Amino acid sequence: MRTGKEMICDNCGKQGARIRRVARTYGKGKDILVIENVPIVTCPHCGESYLEAETLHEIERIKLHKKNFAVKRSVPVVNFA
Repeated sequence: MRTGKEMICDNCGKQGARIRRVARTYGKGKDILVIENVPIVTCPHCGESYLEAETLHEIERIKLHKKNFAVKRSVPVVNFA
């Protein structure tokens, strides 16, 4: 993971991309997994958001070993209709 406040965007090459932390969901139904604080690079110039390779590898590791890392929590779910 790159450090520092601003970075160069891998998409457009301009300075100013920043890392935001978001929650991402993987799977569905009873197999859903929510990973919080996922670092996503966002660029104000081109509008792109992307995950770095190191982050993708860590997500795959977490998914593979989710029984060791996950804490069960109850969340409300609403169907948009």
